[in-house]
Amino acid sequence: MSKNTAAWIDSPYADLTIREAPMPAPGPDQLLVEVRALAVNPLDAIIQSNGTVMYGWLQYPVILGEDVAGIVVETGANVDGFAPGDRVVAYAMGLEKGRDAVSESGFQKYVAVDASLAAALPDAMAFAEAAVLPLALSTAAAGLFEAGQLALDHSHLGDALPREEVVVVWGGATAVGGNAIQLARAAGYRVITTASAHNHDRMRRLGAEAVFDYRDPDAVDRIIEAVNGSVVAGVLAIAVGSAEPCLRIARATGARRIAMASPPVSFYEQPRRGGLSLVRIRLFARLGTRTALLQLRSRLSGIRATFIWGSAIAASPVGPAVWGAYLPTALASGAHLPYPEARIAGDDLSAVQGAIDALRLGVSAEKLVVSLDATATGS
Repeated sequence: MSKNTAAWIDSPYADLTIREAPMPAPGPDQLLVEVRALAVNPLDAIIQSNGTVMYGWLQYPVILGEDVAGIVVETGANVDGFAPGDRVVAYAMGLEKGRDAVSESGFQKYVAVDASLAAALPDAMAFAEAAVLPLALSTAAAGLFEAGQLALDHSHLGDALPREEVVVVWGGATAVGGNAIQLARAAGYRVITTASAHNHDRMRRLGAEAVFDYRDPDAVDRIIEAVNGSVVAGVLAIAVGSAEPCLRIARATGARRIAMASPPVSFYEQPRRGGLSLVRIRLFARLGTRTALLQLRSRLSGIRATFIWGSAIAASPVGPAVWGAYLPTALASGAHLPYPEARIAGDDLSAVQGAIDALRLGVSAEKLVVSLDATATGS
């Protein structure tokens, strides 16, 4: 193995800097992966923009990054089912509380990942193609299946046992939404979703039976009409501004749970620097007010509205069901498509900061991926 290199964030709000990093030592239940492709997520941009407001447990300098794909170079003593040389996609958990935000984070050439949150890749699937999956897939799975979220039945995940219940996904073209559509369908549920008009065919290919334009002022009424009296097992609210229409849908259809993947305001609006500013004060005031009002209105309607924490699946039966039992087979058969489409933002770690900056400006129905060498497009 060569020396390890990482894209470090040395202090809150700072740009990433590229330099040598310690070689991770995998724990007994982990894999050491040579990263061939990585993706950036809104979470990376939010941590960089928010400083210590969120993820206050991070002790800088740290390494960001959750989405990786690459080659196993070493396995922990307790690991079965993986061996050096295996091609895998994995969820890097380093930013979570109690984890190692250096050795277990994704923006580096070598990373230690939990074997339970890794899946083998088909030989024909490019690393860059697979790197879009981990955080989005895990967040979708948490929202759909965790007991504290929509609590859908995942016991037949992949068997496609038909059910009559409907899941509404507001924001189907997002990374979380596209994976939620596929997971809900794989568990047998019917799916109704929203997306821009140019993404409607794509949503149907992922498994949605009906798609509506979220910009349509009558979108809520059209979704309620499409439900047509069927039982709504739950509503998944993705992207800023999605909670309000989802609450209206839940009220009208009798749904009792809403799982939310985004806050009611965009953290991208604030300046990426420390200290108070009028923009930051207003943003957090809106966040507190809107969240409190949403919770009050939901409770008055007998609806449980909760925010999703994607890493929750690591400590519950959902993780093994999705990452272990479902994903490898579904990727190999083509039943689960890597979503969203990967857009290559560069070919080395120096491109990661630019990818995060581009993400802040807006990316639709695709994910920015950095490949770390030429083999990221193949074996």
